[in-house]
Amino acid sequence: MSKKLVAYFSASGATEQVAKMLAEAVKADLYQIKPAVIYTLADLNWNDKKSRSSLEMNDPASRPELADKNADVESYDVIFIGFPIWWYVASHLINTFLESYDFSGKTVVLFATSGGSGFGKTIENLKGSMSATTIIKEGGLLNTRMSKDEMVEWVNQLGVE
Repeated sequence: MSKKLVAYFSASGATEQVAKMLAEAVKADLYQIKPAVIYTLADLNWNDKKSRSSLEMNDPASRPELADKNADVESYDVIFIGFPIWWYVASHLINTFLESYDFSGKTVVLFATSGGSGFGKTIENLKGSMSATTIIKEGGLLNTRMSKDEMVEWVNQLGVE
């Protein structure tokens, strides 16, 4: 059995719920990825082209600052990373997180929540933020309520032990 971590960023609480359920289902530790400056509802207004999230997502080089860099990534073999999908990709805060730690030789399983869009170019956009030796798996969208057994089955289908 590998040692597992579920690290997640949640702007509205949806991803947090899924992350907690996943951590319980696979007996993983839990770590919340937090921005240094919390996103307000106005910041998250994708209809406002001048909102903080819109400005960040329109700039591929944007790397919002993390509140801390205390994740003990080196102690884990498998790291599930969860986030909401913004503009068909992960928030750039996830790039900041990935670039702040060494994921060499680790298995990273990406999962997301979304109000309507799919994974899009998420893996492509995150791949450059990790080591070439990182094994990246697209876990997919976890929008629906899953039972503990269904979550375990989902993880088993990914080939992650």
